[in-house]
Amino acid sequence: MPQYDEEVLKCFLENQLQLFPERVAETLEEAEDFLEECMAVVVDSVEEVIEYFEDEGIDMEGAAGEEILEADEVFDIGDGRYLIVEG
Repeated sequence: MPQYDEEVLKCFLENQLQLFPERVAETLEEAEDFLEECMAVVVDSVEEVIEYFEDEGIDMEGAAGEEILEADEVFDIGDGRYLIVEG
């Protein structure tokens, strides 16, 4: 299974403006290329989102699970997975 399946790519295409001031991709292929280029990560749970930020050394100032999910870099795919894109 590819790292960025169709659900992930559609989620990013629909919600990319939450992170970027203008669209960075118009098609599924462009979205995949962009996500590969910035090494975006797909994780399976809120806990893994928190773990990712901790591993990256990003200070979350005591933010709880729900607050972390509101970060611009975090995209809720809608099936329990999350896409993390570092702008």
